[in-house]
Amino acid sequence: MTHTPHRLEIENASIGYGEKVVMRDLSFQVPHGARVAVVGPNGAGKSTLFKALVGILPLQSGRILIHGESLGTHKDCVAYIPQREDVDWRFPVTVSDVVMMGRFGQLGWFHRPSKMDKQLVRKSMEQMGIADLAERSIGQLSGGQQQRVFLARAIAQEPHILLMDEPFTGVDVTTQETTLNLLDHLRSQHVTTIVSTHDLNLAASRFDLVLLINHKLIAYGTPREVFVSENLAQAFGNSLLVMENGMMLVDECCPPDEEHHQHAEAK
Repeated sequence: MTHTPHRLEIENASIGYGEKVVMRDLSFQVPHGARVAVVGPNGAGKSTLFKALVGILPLQSGRILIHGESLGTHKDCVAYIPQREDVDWRFPVTVSDVVMMGRFGQLGWFHRPSKMDKQLVRKSMEQMGIADLAERSIGQLSGGQQQRVFLARAIAQEPHILLMDEPFTGVDVTTQETTLNLLDHLRSQHVTTIVSTHDLNLAASRFDLVLLINHKLIAYGTPREVFVSENLAQAFGNSLLVMENGMMLVDECCPPDEEHHQHAEAK
């Protein structure tokens, strides 16, 4: 049997803010080029996990390996698109400036972009349908346009792994389709993509693997393996509704978002 290389390995990782542990003893491996959906209730630790995977939040224990080496060894290997609410959109910067930030890992902060860098930035904006917004301030854009700016920045970075935290929340249908089309393109380029989403039906239909978490790993595997009643009950409790047509809906209108509350306390 041919060995499938892993781009990302998490071994016994515990993650949190200060003394508060949000994720405990998490272990999983992501194969080369896989598309993974991260699902779980509000406050389950999805954003916390992403911040650890990109090195923003240090591990309390365990380790993260990329291509078999410790996180941080590979220069600009991981691109990260945070939730829109985590970004200060008042910052006075243009669309092209934001997309060019994707090249900084290659350039360094004090080197001028080359002709190739500028061409790559332009191509990334064209791919996301925002080339005509290049000189517009990001604060003047709609939510969907802002999302596409960050997608373009990620493409310009040329990552091996792309992390996207709730990219389908609060965006229009066009932006959602653009994002899904980008995931298809990245698959053809063998880029590993890890996406958190509240849409369980989308996770079941458009992703190779599903990581189901609620402060710990509940299940990891194909959607068919993960989305079974026992796992869903453990993750969502009574907030999960399964319709007669098999569609899965999560009622999350009322529970507080503990994860963002913990993050706010840590600031």
